[in-house]
Amino acid sequence: MPDNDNHYAMYIHCIVINCKILLGIMRVAKKDGKGSTKKNSQLVLRLDKDERDAFVELCKELDTSAAREIRRFIRGFMKEHAED
Repeated sequence: MPDNDNHYAMYIHCIVINCKILLGIMRVAKKDGKGSTKKNSQLVLRLDKDERDAFVELCKELDTSAAREIRRFIRGFMKEHAED
């Protein structure tokens, strides 16, 4: 049974690491030793809690993330309003 305990501990450790990465507490370095240069900025929005929760839930139902959909909107908006 100790082997199973070790696998469980490793599984929990992986979950913690992934959560830290998702929350921005920890950065994943590229193989060349430099940190990632993509998505290194934040945009803080003030939203009604119910509206935010409904949006996040809808994104989950559609198997996407709120951040992905907001980025998609921003890219589309920028493209639509780009000067030719």
